[in-house]
Amino acid sequence: MPGPDGHGFIRIRSSPGPTCYHIPAMIPFSVLDLSPITQGSDAGQSLRNTLDLARHAEREGYRRYWLAEHHNMPGIASAATAVVIGHVAGGTATIRVGAGGVMLPNHAPLVIAEQFGTLESLYPGRIDLGLGRAPGSDQITAHALRRTLAGDVDAFPQDVVELMSYFRPAAPEQKVRAVPGTGLNLPIWILGSSLYGAQLAAMLGLPYAFASHFAPDQMTQAVALYRSRFRPSEQAAVPHVMLGLNVFAAPTDAEAARLFTSHQQAFVNLRRGRPGPLPPPVDDIEAMLSPMEQAMVAHSLSCTIVGSPETVRHGIADFIARTGADELMITGQIFDHASRLRSFAIAAEARRELARARTDTAK
Repeated sequence: MPGPDGHGFIRIRSSPGPTCYHIPAMIPFSVLDLSPITQGSDAGQSLRNTLDLARHAEREGYRRYWLAEHHNMPGIASAATAVVIGHVAGGTATIRVGAGGVMLPNHAPLVIAEQFGTLESLYPGRIDLGLGRAPGSDQITAHALRRTLAGDVDAFPQDVVELMSYFRPAAPEQKVRAVPGTGLNLPIWILGSSLYGAQLAAMLGLPYAFASHFAPDQMTQAVALYRSRFRPSEQAAVPHVMLGLNVFAAPTDAEAARLFTSHQQAFVNLRRGRPGPLPPPVDDIEAMLSPMEQAMVAHSLSCTIVGSPETVRHGIADFIARTGADELMITGQIFDHASRLRSFAIAAEARRELARARTDTAK
């Protein structure tokens, strides 16, 4: 894969003209789900929708289905991430299911090893464990989670190493073991939105997922740093970069742009300190946001593709060519569940068309 040479991706709102993209191989697509709770609904319906979307993603050929850990968020139902992963893995057959990610400062490494050792024992060869350094909540909520402030984000590297040790075969005199967990081959990923995670993933020889879907600023730097400093390990012989990408797809550019407004509203509400359920789409998003908020949204969500199938196909090809990603983690907070299913289907079809085009070019 070529190294990254872009500086973020500008949303496409209308279909571009014909373009030739040089993609060495068609990379896999995966799904990131926050199990959104929509206005007028509840967490139970959100979790049922999550399983329905996971089954849909499996049929469409997505490689992974990851759930994110957030706490005290009225619009997110995946707080008990390991439980939701079990729900999804039990209701699907082949797709890999995992955490994108577990916020390790909130937990004792042994507890996470036991949880994911249990999941891997129940669904062998299908579980991923992505680890993040952020608490995934505010400080008051973080205190409520741990009941103490002894948890330390600065201890993240040591916690990751400790967690990894629980999955290795137990030594004869080892006093503490993860049961289930010991001796299991469970893929561990490092998640990040800065250079910190990139350095740690490179040092430990782990695959790396960058949160470009909401924090694109250091994407290019982080990917380059990770690739240049990567040390092969038992888990990965070569670096592997997965980038987050928001996709809002619909039959027309205008309809897709309207679907996107739910996510724009939710993002601004979070920045205003008033998180809530995912709101329905609106016709005029700009009337609801100040010029400063509009600029903030455009910048933070710059790794977003909004549009028709043709727009999405060109946008995805351009994003891959710009970044040199090894895998894309597609996400899309869409209010209407049927429209959300359709959006992921359009993205999957875009991948198939790009793969066919690459095959035809190679002949």
